[in-house]
Amino acid sequence: MNIYEKLLSKEAKLSVIGLGYVGLPIALEFARKISVIGFDIRPDRIELMRQGIDPSEELEKEDFEGTDIYFTANPEDLKQAQFFIVAVPTPIDRHNQPDLTPLIKASETVGKALKKGDYVVYESTVYPGATEEDCIPVLERLSGLKFGVDFKVGYSPERINPGDKVHTLKTIKKVVSGCDAESLDMIAKTYELVVEAGVHRASSIKVAEAAKIIENTQRDVNIALMNELSIIFNRMGINTYEVLEAAGTKWNFLKFFPGLVGGHCIGVDPYYLVFKAREYRYHPQVIASGRYVNDSMGYYVAKQTVKKLIAAGKNVLNTKVLVMGVTFKEDVSDIRNSRVPDIITELKSYGVAVDVVDPHACSKEVEHEYGFGLVEKPATDYDAVIVAVSHKPYFDLSEDYFLSITNERAILVDVKGIFRNKIKQLTYWSL
Repeated sequence: MNIYEKLLSKEAKLSVIGLGYVGLPIALEFARKISVIGFDIRPDRIELMRQGIDPSEELEKEDFEGTDIYFTANPEDLKQAQFFIVAVPTPIDRHNQPDLTPLIKASETVGKALKKGDYVVYESTVYPGATEEDCIPVLERLSGLKFGVDFKVGYSPERINPGDKVHTLKTIKKVVSGCDAESLDMIAKTYELVVEAGVHRASSIKVAEAAKIIENTQRDVNIALMNELSIIFNRMGINTYEVLEAAGTKWNFLKFFPGLVGGHCIGVDPYYLVFKAREYRYHPQVIASGRYVNDSMGYYVAKQTVKKLIAAGKNVLNTKVLVMGVTFKEDVSDIRNSRVPDIITELKSYGVAVDVVDPHACSKEVEHEYGFGLVEKPATDYDAVIVAVSHKPYFDLSEDYFLSITNERAILVDVKGIFRNKIKQLTYWSL
């Protein structure tokens, strides 16, 4: 009986290491078909999940129902598993260099639980070669086993989009790979249990790693182009969204838009590819330039706001600005690697007083991560309002609302252009 058949008959267990916005949905979907161990290093998160609560606020209580899953923070429990899926974050450090610490520590944890005949599949986004060059040696060292002989390894990149209820694990085609033909077949069949859209069998682990990292790099470069166009059109006195609306009438025009590029995917993954390319003595120009443009947009928005305040005859040192939204994207609670704090930092450097609100973010987490908290309720004396994140509740706000919380000659900065053609009295500006 092979590993797939053992999983189906529940003679073997599957484990998911890392139960964040990627790992938890995977664990729960598998737990509707087979027996699963869900592991996370944070006991507080485990306790919430045992109560049917998603700490990432992506899933509902009913998503936990009807599942065969055991949540644990005890690494010893992983010894009961034969199929391991690693779904931990792969961030960058303050120098924009890949930080593989979570991935290496997860590999050490798995290595200590690894047995002959076991499978390990990595889902974390990495540069091509990381699975074989960085992770497998750790598995061998901690387990005392031989890769390819005693255990098999594969790579299947996550494609979950936080906050997206349409494109989910089940509906997005899954790229899978294995270290040999047998492992590819077993891994593909295992994922086919939960991915209704089917799987794409990549020819190698490196191909699968590369496929994932260019998905986000491509989006990053395209958004960078839109941001650069926005800067150019602003100097020309042209509204970027009107330009894109006109250009978008052509059938093959790619519909990307300017904005802040944060989070732990698009704003991070290109740096992994840049890092690896340099190892091969190639210095990427387009990718690195795109990262520079996107990383600078928060500061650009702040500077344009200050210019508008000065143009309105206001003393910047006496001005007060409300920033609406601090999460890395709309309608999620995740604040990691958000670029909104760049706006706030830059405004404060000019002596501007800043209040921040967000219907999804936790004030304590924001304070811990960025050094400022959220106000419970906006004041009524703002000189400018910056709508930085297009959360759904903001779409219903009228110009009368903004007038009610601002002083005379106030500015509305609309980063995503959601109030375009709706503002008549306030000074309006968008990317």
